[in-house]
Amino acid sequence: HMWYCCSAIITQNSTALPPEADANVKLKSIQSINAHPSNCICIKFDPTGKYFATGSTDALVSLWDVEELVCVRCFSRLDWPARTLSFSHDGKMLASASEDHFIDIAEVETGEKLWEVQCDSPTFTVAWHPKRPLLAYACDDKEGKYDSNREVGTVKLFGLPNDS
Repeated sequence: HMWYCCSAIITQNSTALPPEADANVKLKSIQSINAHPSNCICIKFDPTGKYFATGSTDALVSLWDVEELVCVRCFSRLDWPARTLSFSHDGKMLASASEDHFIDIAEVETGEKLWEVQCDSPTFTVAWHPKRPLLAYACDDKEGKYDSNREVGTVKLFGLPNDS
């Protein structure tokens, strides 16, 4: 297999610099990781700074230890390329989605599936609320029950009291 490289830019103390950081600060790539056997599509850091996750066209989501730069876990429940990832506010859950008609929500520390959120179409993006266990997501709603002749942009929520 040919391995493609996902490069991570990491500062000396493993912290990311905010966009408003001093323009004189020079970042350089200090480590490259052979993360997947195909292209990486998405990458997210967890809010605790302990992990980052990568999603790839091989349909795998990999969880990486930031300090050791080693893969600690792979999530393989998607069948299509992983196109979007999001960690919950406390870093305990990871949502991943693709063209599959579901969103996989896993427990970060064990890799166990917590929920499988059913969708009527492929998911474009997922995002956890910054302080609550509430997941927002947007799907390609042009197919199925909606009028395919018009643009539709809906945002859905999972984690409200009536969700199961």
